[in-house]
Amino acid sequence: MSLARITRPIARLGTRIPPWLRILLDAVAIVLGGVLLIRPTTALDVLALLLGGGMVLTGILEFARGGTWGDERRWWRLAVAVVWLAVGAFVLLWPGLTVRLAAVLVGGLLLFDGALGVVGAFRRGRTWDARISDAAFGASGLIFGVLALTWPDITLLVVAVVFGAWLIMLGVANLWTLLRARRRSRAGGEAAPARRGALRRWTRTVVALGAVVLAVATALVSAPLREGSTVVDEFYAAPRDTPDEPGRLIRAEPFTRDIPANAQAWRILYTTTGVDGEVRVASGLVVVPLREEGGDTAPWPVIDWNHGTTGFAQHCAPTLQERPLWSGAMYVARRVVAEGWAIVATDYVGLGTEGPHPYLIGEPSAHASLDAVVAARQLPEAELSMSTVIWGHSQGGGAALWAGSMARQYAADLWVRGVAALAPASDPLALVDRVSNVTAGSIFASFAFESFSEIYPDVRYRDYIRPGAEPVVRAMAQRCLSDPSTIVSVVAAVSMGADLDIFSTDPTTGTLGARLKDNTAPLRVSAPLLIAQGGADSVVLPATQSAFVERMCDAGQAVDYRVYEGFQHAAVVEGYSPLIPELFEWTRARFAGEPVAIASCTSTTIPAG
Repeated sequence: MSLARITRPIARLGTRIPPWLRILLDAVAIVLGGVLLIRPTTALDVLALLLGGGMVLTGILEFARGGTWGDERRWWRLAVAVVWLAVGAFVLLWPGLTVRLAAVLVGGLLLFDGALGVVGAFRRGRTWDARISDAAFGASGLIFGVLALTWPDITLLVVAVVFGAWLIMLGVANLWTLLRARRRSRAGGEAAPARRGALRRWTRTVVALGAVVLAVATALVSAPLREGSTVVDEFYAAPRDTPDEPGRLIRAEPFTRDIPANAQAWRILYTTTGVDGEVRVASGLVVVPLREEGGDTAPWPVIDWNHGTTGFAQHCAPTLQERPLWSGAMYVARRVVAEGWAIVATDYVGLGTEGPHPYLIGEPSAHASLDAVVAARQLPEAELSMSTVIWGHSQGGGAALWAGSMARQYAADLWVRGVAALAPASDPLALVDRVSNVTAGSIFASFAFESFSEIYPDVRYRDYIRPGAEPVVRAMAQRCLSDPSTIVSVVAAVSMGADLDIFSTDPTTGTLGARLKDNTAPLRVSAPLLIAQGGADSVVLPATQSAFVERMCDAGQAVDYRVYEGFQHAAVVEGYSPLIPELFEWTRARFAGEPVAIASCTSTTIPAG
């Protein structure tokens, strides 16, 4: 018995589906595809219903087209319908579905359907437009299937978005076919005029080729987004004979990338105290002015620089970036060198060296900052003074506050003469609560959650992160802000919908809330303190900063608090900001040993312009 005789009766069952029901099914496919496109990071159980329902619907729609298949195509088109139905039922009924399994199933089905389309294009008796259409749509299915299977980390988005787009295209194509068939039926079944038939064939061909162009463009655009911007080299590997005490210089080598012309630099590897109290290894950068012949030979005063957020992953160390100081918001390095000051800039533990990186975790960040200066002073060529002023921005601003509070006990050999915390992440609890609701802020929230979940065993993804968002959050946390693929994180954040929230549970509650609160910056600093804040900051809100400063003042800490109206989070430390000349003036006074004019708390607002 031939395949045609077996499949012909089954295929004809598709013609018995009423046109109105077919139209309804196509409309449902379009709506379902739209839901997947708009909300791809919904909870996994809901996503399973959407994907499984979409697969079953695809199988039904393929089956409904049975009457349009030629005998030579019925067996494999029927196979496509059966496979879609079977896999859809599996997704709907399987209780242990994972995102990765969903990706394999969707990607595999797209590859299967695409391959059959390409094969079908070469069957006998096909018109030229049918061949091009089948080949082109098949090729686009193959490309999208490969993307769904090989995209390195945002599987959920690819699965939901690609399959959503697939459903929309399928529904639209079927509706167009039904409407065209109804027009022919109303015309008495007469063949379309030759000109109209030619137009239809060309339209079909152009649309099919457009699908291929779109798929190829997607693949080409996505290729560089998979690449990280930096590679961790052997310099960052801890040796077997690592010293067993913090603040010891392990190795140093000359460094020239994006260093001011009037300076020399080294990257260093040194020991510090990790979050567990054990000795860990961190990396950093030492930059000193070039000495003039016959000039002053006094040791260089040190700016202990604590960089702002660059990322959580190991390859996000500033010393690995194309612009190592600029990447962490040290935009005025040339002015610092011209002033006759050295810069010691830690990468922190876990950036460059083995992690995890204690992002927004206070004590180990402070240890890395202070130990960097202690270790750098063991580099004879650097000729560094004990006289140190700590600077830090954002994440580094919080680290600077912690370092200023711990310096006297932890690094007694350093003479910390002042602390300048610039838009500091002083209150991680308030920061995470607020920043997760800002589009780009979801990236910072992913860094924070990955850090806390890696370091604190009682902080778990399943307790706080939306199940459907977990793969996206983990992917975000592995991208540096300088990586080309960061744009994917932004798209992922936007795709989460209007609320943009990655959390299923309020992060300010439970174990996470307690851990975040534990890492609020101390209220006392054992050195003159300057806190600067942008008045238009949308990352660290001025109200949050002001509340923290008020608590410091209530605790008896003298604070010089300055708010710069109209300046955003990063702009407040740009070279054109009015903060910069004031920061240099304030720092000169600290190195000169001038008495602090502010004996208590003052708050100054600097108008924009």
